Amino acid sequence: MKLFRNIMLTRRTLFAHRLRTLLALIGITIGVAAVIVMVAVGKGAQREVLRLIQEMGVNLLVVSAERAEAFAGRDFVPGNVITLTRDDAEALLTECPSVEMVAPAEHKRLLVKHDVYSVQTKVLGTTPEYPEIRNFAVQQGTFFTEEDDRFAARVAVLGAAVKVNLFGDEDPLGDVIRIANVPFEVVGVLRAKGVTAEGSNEDDQVIIPLRSALRRVFNQAHIRTIYAQARSRDQMNRAEREMRNVLRERHRLDVGDRPDDFTIQNQVTALEAEQQTTASFTLMVAGIAAISLLVGGIGILAVMLIAVRERTPEIGLRMAVGARPRDILVQFLSEALILGLAGGATGIVLGLAGALVVSWTTRWSTVVPVGFVALALLFSVSVGLFFGVYPARRAALLFPIDALRAE
Repeated sequence: MKLFRNIMLTRRTLFAHRLRTLLALIGITIGVAAVIVMVAVGKGAQREVLRLIQEMGVNLLVVSAERAEAFAGRDFVPGNVITLTRDDAEALLTECPSVEMVAPAEHKRLLVKHDVYSVQTKVLGTTPEYPEIRNFAVQQGTFFTEEDDRFAARVAVLGAAVKVNLFGDEDPLGDVIRIANVPFEVVGVLRAKGVTAEGSNEDDQVIIPLRSALRRVFNQAHIRTIYAQARSRDQMNRAEREMRNVLRERHRLDVGDRPDDFTIQNQVTALEAEQQTTASFTLMVAGIAAISLLVGGIGILAVMLIAVRERTPEIGLRMAVGARPRDILVQFLSEALILGLAGGATGIVLGLAGALVVSWTTRWSTVVPVGFVALALLFSVSVGLFFGVYPARRAALLFPIDALRAE
């Protein structure tokens, strides 16, 4: 009953000064809303980056050829990158225990034709392991087989965008396209995948067997990329070390401490870097928004100090008729608590609405963690109590005689 009377008295006091109460609530409300919106955008960006990186492949490591230094015993061809071969890929598979499968690859942008239609697109030569390593799925037909690659068969799998550009709504299976004037039979169409984290369109490509690409289209023996899949996420760093050691030995780089003529991109390293960047951004904007909460807390402090000064006679009267200092302390702390709670609740509603508006009006993905909403409310209540302690204690320590004289 006593608690109920305190709540009703607090409510009546706050509503008696609506404008002052509203001004005290604005700072807390804006602070909580801003924190929720910023964290929602940051978490959404983090989830989107994670999705894009995971779509690149499962436990993926990418070996890329780099320009080799000219030194004795190695031919150097200016303008060409000739530091990786298909034999390197096979060596990685057989000599690296942590590597489960590999897919050597070479690509160029070439003109691809069908009837009167043509498109300049990426032509990728690779092996049948490529779809599993790079997380591709075939929507129509099939992917080419190991036998197709062994015999340099002229078969092709189209990306979703290339299929639309060359065939429209027609079924391309069994039809013939020409790549650099070499005919290839279409045996499959990949499911649409979209743009990678690096910005390349995964649907704008034609995939053919690696031997067919090197012999019939590119007329070369070297490759520029080897896609590798580690046996598990925990073994990716170990797989990277094994791959580097094998390639350095094969390229005779372990003598004289020569620099690598290749680079290895580790998906785990890229993922950690992206997550760290987005987490830092989220913390930064959340910290900036938290300043608004601090301003709101100062507003509560100012309102409560004014309330103590205006209600000094009331405090003296209550203490004269038997109210204890603890009762006065609880009364003013209740007012600060309600201000913090009301501001936090209003800020949460506005923050959730703001996150939805950002998601609807932009292409940004937003995620609001439920635990963070509860934390924001708890923080706003804590701010109200923290900045309400001093005015409440000041009111509780007033002497009844002095308080009554103030009138």
